Amino acid sequence: MNRKELAARIDHTVLGPTTTWDDVETVLEEADTHGMNACIPPCYLTEATDHDAAPNAIATVVGFPHGQSSMDAKRDEAVNAWDDGADEIDLVINVGRLKAGEDDAVEAEIAEVVAAVPVPVKVIIETALLTDAEKHRACEAAVGADADMVKTSTGFADGGATVPDVELMSEYLPVKASGGVGSYEEAMAMFEVGAERIGASSGVAIVEESPE
Repeated sequence: MNRKELAARIDHTVLGPTTTWDDVETVLEEADTHGMNACIPPCYLTEATDHDAAPNAIATVVGFPHGQSSMDAKRDEAVNAWDDGADEIDLVINVGRLKAGEDDAVEAEIAEVVAAVPVPVKVIIETALLTDAEKHRACEAAVGADADMVKTSTGFADGGATVPDVELMSEYLPVKASGGVGSYEEAMAMFEVGAERIGASSGVAIVEESPE
């Protein structure tokens, strides 16, 4: 893919606990300049949608980073984010419920959010915390709930996207590889095994390292 095509498949991200509006503004402007999407905290959506910078899309997170909000809270958070201008929602599943075998509850929660907003929902399954069998079950829940994508990681667990995980997840839905993807070579390795999107705070470096 050429540089423009690559950039359009990157969610340039700033989601740390100390993120300021200045940080978000920088990400928005870099995403606009390089033709990327932006992924930002929900508290800054109103300012972001009023900003002159125009990324391809603005994504935000729901239930972030641990996924332990109630189903109603996640649904309301998603609706508020959409009302505030989010083009996409990245939803963290309740990992504890999945590990307890409560797959129906995990699927119902995803479905509740999917039904509540008319924008794509990416389901973050936090692969570093799951066995392969649990990763399969998480992806099955996302499929059953009619989600649009599955996403590897929040970046807040020990570990991020890996080639084997992306390969496994791509059997089910388009994959957003997120967490620890910091170079063009790492991004391309993810694309080669089925990733459709990359989430990274190093979006600018990835794009600038790519061939024209």
